[in-house]
Amino acid sequence: MRIISGKYKGKRLIAPKKLPVRPTTDMAKEGIFNILNNHYNFSLISVLDLFSGTGNISYEFASRGTEDITAVDSHYACLGFIKSIARELDLPIETIKSDVYSYLEKIHRKVDIIFADPPYDFTTDQFTKIAALVFENELLNEDGILIIEHSKHTSLKEAPYFENSRKYGGSVFSFFKKQNTL
Repeated sequence: MRIISGKYKGKRLIAPKKLPVRPTTDMAKEGIFNILNNHYNFSLISVLDLFSGTGNISYEFASRGTEDITAVDSHYACLGFIKSIARELDLPIETIKSDVYSYLEKIHRKVDIIFADPPYDFTTDQFTKIAALVFENELLNEDGILIIEHSKHTSLKEAPYFENSRKYGGSVFSFFKKQNTL
């Protein structure tokens, strides 16, 4: 995996093979960040990276100037890797070891972007529960968005607050928002 843009543009990061992850492809990541770049000043936003895995998305936000990033994952080794890269590159990433659903039920802060990259084999109900918890608990700032990455074989179009989706190869990013702005 590599960082696409920003301070560490082109930096290659090698995650340990033992991690139970499927990092977002460079093509998909470039596509999603091109969209976000048109709507956000990265240095002024806060980000919650759910099912953070290798930290691929968190590193991209940090490289582009985001100072408030929280990475949540239940796997200890994944968080250890994220911490080591954050330390090595001096990136402002806070890590939290937690089940994502439990975390979303107890968090008491709002952010601008919530990016969730759960396992592709989740059921539609498991994906939809992420959106439900985000909006029921009002975890997004006024112009905030939730982005859920999933397989092209899954459709979240019927989920509450669904706005649109973008497909990149076998990956789809579904956008959820209270108002239509993207």
